Amino acid sequence: MSHPLLHLRDGPVAHLRLNRPDVHNAFDAMLIAALTGALEAVGSDPTVRVVIIEGEGASFSAGADLNWMRGMASASEDENREDSLALARLMRTLNELPKPTIARVHGAAFGGGVGLVACCDIAIGAFGAKFGLTESKLGLLPAVISPYVIEAIGARQARRWFASAEIFDAAQAHRMGLLHEAVDAEDLDATLQRQVELLLKAGPVASAQAKALVRQVSAHTDGARHDADNAALIARLRVSKEGQEGLGAFLDKRRPGWCE
Repeated sequence: MSHPLLHLRDGPVAHLRLNRPDVHNAFDAMLIAALTGALEAVGSDPTVRVVIIEGEGASFSAGADLNWMRGMASASEDENREDSLALARLMRTLNELPKPTIARVHGAAFGGGVGLVACCDIAIGAFGAKFGLTESKLGLLPAVISPYVIEAIGARQARRWFASAEIFDAAQAHRMGLLHEAVDAEDLDATLQRQVELLLKAGPVASAQAKALVRQVSAHTDGARHDADNAALIARLRVSKEGQEGLGAFLDKRRPGWCE
């Protein structure tokens, strides 16, 4: 049996490739555990600068595996809760990973596959990709992935797509913010590579902390505390090794050391 996840490296770029092409990279317990473990590993690896989530074969991820769902349908409520918590841990690990993440989306992205897209910092998809939050067709809801999908597309859009289980295309995904870019399939890898190159030109610490800053700012309700926290952050960055190198390189009109 092949491993459900391929972990590939291209210098500082880690490719985590879902590897169940015969079922369109649908989730089961083994894939969830493998992807969570791989994310935890790359998150703590100082040699990794960018993480790409992608799918082997015809699709990105078609959501939950039918055989896995059949098994959970006959399991107890407690067993289903534990199973759902494993998926929740995966999504939170990806969402809070201290590395920039990119989703490379092609083919089908349904259910939990949409969750992966929403949890990535940057999402680039091919025009032929199809998306769906189809759980309501089964009398269910995309509860575990809902915080990330709602953050990506907004509450008003989520109310429609969660309830209707409609399939939508890459152009619609782009319009409502699930995808940052939608491109022709033949341009997908070139577009992805351009984004990687931009991330590698950014300071590694600054790039890694960007999502934490956005999360903190979004959560703040106290304006004065907000200002104080942001001032403290920029002060720390300015005197840090990376900040000093970045400022020095700019003033000296040279490339910073992390680009060498």
